[in-house]
Amino acid sequence: MGRRCFLQVPFGSSWLQPLYLLLCHNKSTSITQLDSASAVKNFKEENHAVDDLYSTEQRSSILQVLNSASEEELCAVKLMRGRKSINVIEYRNKHGPFQDLHSLLEVPLFQYKTAVQVCNFILNPLAKEERKKRKMKNIVKYIKPEIERERLKAANSIVSIVFGSRKIAWAHVNKHLAVQDWQQVECTVFMKGVYMPTVYLEEISSVVSKLPEADFYILEKSGLSALNASLFPMMLHLRTVEAMLHALLHKTYSQDGQYKVLSMARSFVGKYFGLMVGDARTSGIDLVKQFLSESVTHAKPRVNFPRDQVINYKNVLSSNKQRRDEELCDSLLQAIAFYELLILNNTT
Repeated sequence: MGRRCFLQVPFGSSWLQPLYLLLCHNKSTSITQLDSASAVKNFKEENHAVDDLYSTEQRSSILQVLNSASEEELCAVKLMRGRKSINVIEYRNKHGPFQDLHSLLEVPLFQYKTAVQVCNFILNPLAKEERKKRKMKNIVKYIKPEIERERLKAANSIVSIVFGSRKIAWAHVNKHLAVQDWQQVECTVFMKGVYMPTVYLEEISSVVSKLPEADFYILEKSGLSALNASLFPMMLHLRTVEAMLHALLHKTYSQDGQYKVLSMARSFVGKYFGLMVGDARTSGIDLVKQFLSESVTHAKPRVNFPRDQVINYKNVLSSNKQRRDEELCDSLLQAIAFYELLILNNTT
């Protein structure tokens, strides 16, 4: 019941050949029709002058930008970064000012759709800001509970906390992305098979007593699924640590009843730094090592580390160690993502 039965018929059977030819004919006809429709659409677009899409005043405004903007100013226009802006400058130098918008199609790398998008952006640059605001609104959803933007902007420093099966790490970072404190502690009694509340409370209370004061405390929110039975012990451990950190930090540092302890999704930070492979997050150690090196070699590094601690940090992250310091690196990456996305507005 419910099984499928298949009748094996040799492909060379004479009665199948007409059906096979008919199917092939219908398939090729459909492909040809699609290709023809696409060609007609492209032909109509290419022969429909870009200028016809805009009023006289709009064309004048767009041409003024195309003919007078510097390379740097052109790079600020959507789809004009890199070689396209250089090509526009070279076209002007060789052929003189653009006489009409359709001439954009003569510039290398410009096709009909690209030219229209560029013109639209020149006319309405605020559209980018509106998209940015919408994106910011979506970003805030990854922070729980939601905090007013004014409070986030006023934050002078945060402590980013990440915890695993054996360690709790934190990074104290200020609004200039300068590292004030960055360390981890071993919690050897964790994950011993028996979840004793008193043991957890003692360990986590000890960690909280070492944390510096800051405007916000950001806890990593794990993405482990409760539906995976094999991961349940780890998920239970992480939820227990998270809950106790929330309670102890809120009791210690909260003021006027306002939230200072927030949770930030681990996967969100991974996506921001390009560390996700499917639903899994890869190691961020190499990226943090890069930040450490740039803090010494670059005039304006992305992250500022204390000069007297850079060598020490590099030694801590030595690849020769058997147990890699993922929590330590993740606490710093979480702090950077928090500042750049939610406070410095790096949402491009």
